[in-house]
Amino acid sequence: MLLSNKERSKTRDGRPYFRVSFRDSKRSVTTMIWHDAALFLECEAKWQSGLFYKVRGRFTESDYGPQFELEKIRPVEPGDEGQGFRTGDLVPATRFDVSDMFSELLSIATQQITEAPLRRLVIELLMENQEAICQIAAASRNHHAFTGGFLEHVLSVTRTAVFFADKYADYYPDMQPPLSKSLVIAGAILHDIGKLRELKYQPQGSTYTAEGKLIGHILMGRDIVRDKAREIPDFIPETLLRLEHIIVAHQNLPEWGSPIAPHTPEALLVFMADDLDAKFHEVAMCLTTPPSPGEEFTSRDNPMRRGFFRGLAANDAETH
Repeated sequence: MLLSNKERSKTRDGRPYFRVSFRDSKRSVTTMIWHDAALFLECEAKWQSGLFYKVRGRFTESDYGPQFELEKIRPVEPGDEGQGFRTGDLVPATRFDVSDMFSELLSIATQQITEAPLRRLVIELLMENQEAICQIAAASRNHHAFTGGFLEHVLSVTRTAVFFADKYADYYPDMQPPLSKSLVIAGAILHDIGKLRELKYQPQGSTYTAEGKLIGHILMGRDIVRDKAREIPDFIPETLLRLEHIIVAHQNLPEWGSPIAPHTPEALLVFMADDLDAKFHEVAMCLTTPPSPGEEFTSRDNPMRRGFFRGLAANDAETH
């Protein structure tokens, strides 16, 4: 298993212990290493987050979630590969083909962004950052926080944004100026581009860079777009201004990270597409976890802090 996190803490009476999390590609479980446990000194001195271990223990499900009682542990050794160990089997990753997703995103930019300078800006940023785009997570936790999660999220947001742009351009043809589908698509593709600098990829989960903690992906994203626009002749200043606004406004509220709310229709559509995709992913993750017997609602231990309704328990449903 992957040791994904090791956190030292203290009990109420001041005694040290470690909260240690292990995971494979689908599940995560946490175990406590108490100060008087036989493994405490080894945990303190040797165990490292981000490394793989062969473990033995007792796994149970309880009202408080999965529980794991650790009995034995050692670092993975080269010979373990002969016994079926594969690092890729233990790292959470997108379930979609990364090459196919990147090709689709590039195709949308190439075929549906009609303004040539804007199209060039988007395509060059995609190609120059292809490796990172295909690898990093969309976040350090919460939504799409796994290998390839950034690309999965950005493509999903872009698909939704294309739908929104087509729908509302058709609904409101008399807008002045008209809704720019090109800007909506460019903004959807680039809204999180600053995360390429904000986050540092690690198999067990992305972590924040110093730049990411001190500046954040919104301002870094604007800087990336602004720097690239300087390299492109005849880039229209107002187009750049509108694209920058989409990026800085895509989280809508100051408490969510944006210094300003959307003030253009294109920025509004990108915010809505982004917010919907992130939140629906969180709901879906709750409902893809196998339910306990008779469980009518999911746990409230999720980013949205609410239990989602699964359905009436079988014995109750029969009485209605």
